[in-house]
Amino acid sequence: MKLPFAARTAGAVLLAVGLAVASAASAQATEQVSVAPEMLQAMQRDLGLTADQAIKRMTSEQKASELEQNLRDELRGDFGGAYFDPATDQLVVGVTDTGQADVVRAAGARAVQVGHSEQQLDAVKSRLDQQAAQAPKTLTGWYVDVTKNAVVLTVARGAVRDARAYLTATGTSAGPVEVVESAEQPRPLYDVRGGDAYYIGSSRCSVGFSVQGGFVTAGHCAALTSGTLAGSNGVAMGSWGGYSFPGNDYAWVRTNTNWTPRGIVNHYDGTTVTVTGHTESAVGASICRSGSTSGWHCGTVQAKNQTVNYAEGSVSGLTRTNACAEPGDSGGSWLSGSQAQGVTSGGSGNCTSGGTTYFQPVNEILTQYSLTLVTG
Repeated sequence: MKLPFAARTAGAVLLAVGLAVASAASAQATEQVSVAPEMLQAMQRDLGLTADQAIKRMTSEQKASELEQNLRDELRGDFGGAYFDPATDQLVVGVTDTGQADVVRAAGARAVQVGHSEQQLDAVKSRLDQQAAQAPKTLTGWYVDVTKNAVVLTVARGAVRDARAYLTATGTSAGPVEVVESAEQPRPLYDVRGGDAYYIGSSRCSVGFSVQGGFVTAGHCAALTSGTLAGSNGVAMGSWGGYSFPGNDYAWVRTNTNWTPRGIVNHYDGTTVTVTGHTESAVGASICRSGSTSGWHCGTVQAKNQTVNYAEGSVSGLTRTNACAEPGDSGGSWLSGSQAQGVTSGGSGNCTSGGTTYFQPVNEILTQYSLTLVTG
């Protein structure tokens, strides 16, 4: 009987089965920046720009970044911050000494008179940073706003008094500080990475690959366990988007806003592997896998379309490998080079003596649920 590889945290008991476009405008002029198609598409989608407008803007922004650094070095203590103005396609530079305005204009930027230098603003923010532990919970953050030439504190609605008290306590009640009420409720955002652990109640499985809106994993992790889905850090991840087991061994998780799917896989050596596509590799090809119990291990593809008889029923269409895996690796990532191959289903043996491991091909999962793989 083949062994399953999902794991329970209490004594690590095995579950009964499986290892739980760049536009033509981009070539118009040599001074234009090179824009990746994905970046171009995202700018068109999120900023409401045409392809030509996006390329023009990025070209201007790159020049502005270089100009800002040059002027910061030249103006020194008179430099009052700088920002790119998309309306005029120009860098705006603050100066505390009106005599420096000509220097800014000669460099090709627009000069504005300001009351505080960048150094002064940074010093105020640094003072707040040093006493951050005293900040009330209603104070959600602070930053230097160069467009206002001020340090801005954001607070919850109706909490301006809390911010004022904090400013007084930190000795920054006077000076270039502005308090702004905001509906923001900041929270950490975590990356979804292939091979990382996730939990379903007391059971543990591994992330397969990020897809738009979540990640794919093994179906038996959904079928044989119950409880809240949480990441390795204990933060709630979302809910099952669908699963199939037995017969198949695939599932996908629809993640919540705490998590950001990334096109990477944990290499378990402090680095990650970037996923660039999902072209299926051939029998005999080298292949590697990532899982939350045994980490990163490699082998070769021995056969495709294998049927495996688990205690809960048979699963067909699996790929057989001689790479090892262990309980808790279920659902984890399989790659050939940078191409996604599948998610860990089950096997026998371990990573001490070796063994046989099967994975569910990822292309079938993507097709079944109309999912799009997230690539790096």
